[in-house]
Amino acid sequence: MKNFFDFLVSYSKRYGFIFPSNEIYGGINAVYDYGQYGVELKNNIKKYWWESMTQVHENIIGMDSSILTDINVWKASGHLKKFNELLIDNKDSKKRYRPDILIENYVKKNFSKNLEKKNKILSRLYYSLNKKDFLDIKKLINQLQISDPDNGSKNWTNIHFFNMMFKIKYIENLFLRPETAQNIYCNFNNIKKSNRINIPFGVAQIGKSFRNEIVARQFLFRLREFEQMEMQFFISPKKEEENKWYNYWKKMRLKWHLELNLGKDKYKLYNHQNLAHYANLGVDIQFKFPFGFKELEGIHSRRDFDLKQHEVFSKKKLRIVENKNNYRPYVIETSLGLDRMFLSVLSSTLSKEKLENGNDRIILKLPFYLSPVKAAIFPLVNKNELSKLAKKIFNDLKIEYKVEYDSKSSIGKLYRRQDAIGTPLCFTVDYETINTNTVTVRYRDSMKQERIHIKKISKKIEEITSMKNILKNISSNID
Repeated sequence: MKNFFDFLVSYSKRYGFIFPSNEIYGGINAVYDYGQYGVELKNNIKKYWWESMTQVHENIIGMDSSILTDINVWKASGHLKKFNELLIDNKDSKKRYRPDILIENYVKKNFSKNLEKKNKILSRLYYSLNKKDFLDIKKLINQLQISDPDNGSKNWTNIHFFNMMFKIKYIENLFLRPETAQNIYCNFNNIKKSNRINIPFGVAQIGKSFRNEIVARQFLFRLREFEQMEMQFFISPKKEEENKWYNYWKKMRLKWHLELNLGKDKYKLYNHQNLAHYANLGVDIQFKFPFGFKELEGIHSRRDFDLKQHEVFSKKKLRIVENKNNYRPYVIETSLGLDRMFLSVLSSTLSKEKLENGNDRIILKLPFYLSPVKAAIFPLVNKNELSKLAKKIFNDLKIEYKVEYDSKSSIGKLYRRQDAIGTPLCFTVDYETINTNTVTVRYRDSMKQERIHIKKISKKIEEITSMKNILKNISSNID
């Protein structure tokens, strides 16, 4: 898996999906830029999420709030006091680590076959974490003689908390937001008054968040600057309504992921034992990344925690008034990391295939509607009459679809490049096209070819790459 992960990282850079940010100046740890194909794939994932929320569901609306937020927002939400990472420093290497991950990695490496010993150590770790007994966790690190992975030093500091929010240094009382949800709660009255919408209803948002991740790692999985796709669903404050909608969104969000056909065995649900301070119920949809099962999306019942807190701190009422009832609604939240979603799609669809002639091809078997480029147009040879006709077809299509024109290599190499970036269809203009107005269409996954009339190219692209069918599938599951 390490070999595949290294291949994935190098592939992402080579083919224009992900670049290390500011690389000419040495790069920034855990900060990446999306290249020409990466941004298209990212936008298509966003489109799939956004339309499945705000178009398929008639009671979900969207918004886009500011990244800069007032300190009082985070006082109310609890982030100033509770949004902390547990860390330990090595005095010699000057590097920081999460103590639980140090212990988990040590146990995985040294006791993978000794389950009794492994479970005994991990049970002690989790018990101490739950009790906030940090002295015992430090004692456990010393007893196991765990050393710094970087230089082998065992010279550790005491375990301490580190707040993960980014404060704007030269502007008083402003932070870069660590999550997108709070501005939805702060705008609750504005949303309610400006929409003809009743409980239950949701508010969807896609936006950047920032966290001071000291132990950022694993490529796009844990970043300092990342993008979230979150939806806050407001419901009546009753236990039966909470259970109903919590289970509904667990089912619907898992269905959304499974529609991608990345493999049912790649997903599992993990029920939280230690809930966040704002949550009453919580479950993660975990995905099998190249480094194991990790959180991809979280579904939580936040009840009225946030609205209640903002009422206290702002002195403003954030309530629903209907049929003489006056109440703060409960909230069911779905929160999906866009960068993690991108990594899950990329890592599970990228592979090398051995062809019948003995050669290899790199292929990205993306769902067609997510592909960065929907179709490529080639002339068989770079001769004037073929190039001119191929370019005309390209120009006719480019307004409606994301397509590419290429004539700079042999046809075999052109096909290979489009396979590697996930393009579903390639259309080749040859000498027969001049006489019959037909082109060769080649399919990415099967590599099969057939001839179709030029006038049917647009319909073929629509048929193969449209997002309509998957949105219909999502819609059919709404009760």
